[in-house]
Amino acid sequence: MRVVIVYESLFGNTRQVAEAIGEGVRESRPDAEINCLRVAEADPERVGPADLLVVGGPTHMRGMTSGLSRKMGLKAEKNEKKEGEKKEDAQETRHEPEEGAEGPGLRDWFHALPKTGKGPHAAAFDTRADFRMAGGAAPAIARRLKGHGYQLAAEPEGFIIEDAEGPLREGELDRARAWGAALD
Repeated sequence: MRVVIVYESLFGNTRQVAEAIGEGVRESRPDAEINCLRVAEADPERVGPADLLVVGGPTHMRGMTSGLSRKMGLKAEKNEKKEGEKKEDAQETRHEPEEGAEGPGLRDWFHALPKTGKGPHAAAFDTRADFRMAGGAAPAIARRLKGHGYQLAAEPEGFIIEDAEGPLREGELDRARAWGAALD
């Protein structure tokens, strides 16, 4: 079984979840070939032959990220970092954007993803805050996967972060491993 996990991650939380999902798949299918790829690395040649495609990203403005929301999030981080540098007594830990975070997002990636006629399996996940009306990116990711001809192997899943930039809530990586292990 060939599994490709494609993720978009700004501050590392979604990457950690993607890696944990891969670990879960490996636990349930030790013979599986698993590739965990940042969205910028996930060209159609690497994704096409997958038996299971798992796609995930962070939630911005109650849904999938957009070019604007990604720029706003990264710009806000840079501004907050500058403010923090001005305050010598600032004790708050800031999360740095990951290397490659300013690259393409899932919306752009889906435009380049070819439709599949054979109906391979796919699954969608996101990282999101746990507050009323937070929304989630996973349902939109799942709709796009189905629109490209994939059959969903599981209901879209959200993994909780404590703040806009993380960290992940305690136990979420274990939950991600279990979710990955249950994917068929």
